[in-house]
Amino acid sequence: MNYEALPLAFALTLFAGLSTGIGGALVCLTKRTNTKVLSIALGFSAGVMIYVSFMEILPEASKLIGANLGILQGGWITLVVFFGGILLSALIDKSIPAADNPHEIHKVEEAKKFSFQILKKKKLLRMGIFTTMAIALHNFPEGLVTFISTMQDVRIGIPIAIAVAIHNIPEGIAIAIPFYHATGSRKKAFVYSLLSGLAEPLGALVGCAFFFWLLNGLACGILLAAVAGVMIFISFDELLPTAREYGEHHLSLYGLIGGMGTMAVSLLLLV
Repeated sequence: MNYEALPLAFALTLFAGLSTGIGGALVCLTKRTNTKVLSIALGFSAGVMIYVSFMEILPEASKLIGANLGILQGGWITLVVFFGGILLSALIDKSIPAADNPHEIHKVEEAKKFSFQILKKKKLLRMGIFTTMAIALHNFPEGLVTFISTMQDVRIGIPIAIAVAIHNIPEGIAIAIPFYHATGSRKKAFVYSLLSGLAEPLGALVGCAFFFWLLNGLACGILLAAVAGVMIFISFDELLPTAREYGEHHLSLYGLIGGMGTMAVSLLLLV
């Protein structure tokens, strides 16, 4: 771990988390969602995460674990922890009721379609509160991912932070729409969407508090393997499905390939 990168790791995690405010700003300031751009951007984020997970983070985790436990045993431990990270993410996702899941598709245009005769203000406010709680729960491990990745390697942490930030834009939209109509205040809708992202730097703080004193080579490798699993789940369960729903199938695919290619080239240039 690069302990000199600690301030940058917190800064990137905060940046990624507070990007939910971009989604809130879109609801308050624009009339339409540019679905094509958002689809490509989300696909790009998935490409970055998938490439980094399989080509950088997982091999590094395997190397660290193998150096302490041997190649064969280390390989099995890496495998178990990687899929354990996926399982943990799936359990968190499963714990959110379907109606309040933050990864249901939302567009800025929905802000104009809510009817107070159908959805009373109290119900809208309840929807906004539950959506905020759901997103906070989802964002907690994402903050840990961004933080640990940056501490391990800054050239990996920066693109992951950008990918997570793009991922958070639709979440900000999901929060801002019900709050905007429940309160009638654009300012409150924006603030709530912005503050929901604070769960990510909170994840970084918890990671720092619980893991820093335990991060020898073996513990670091285990944590990285789990982080890779979380990132793969986010990519396949959240980013790619959302990208496809927002735009055409091929747009998300172009974004995916672009993200992988950009990540591959940037890592080679930064060697």
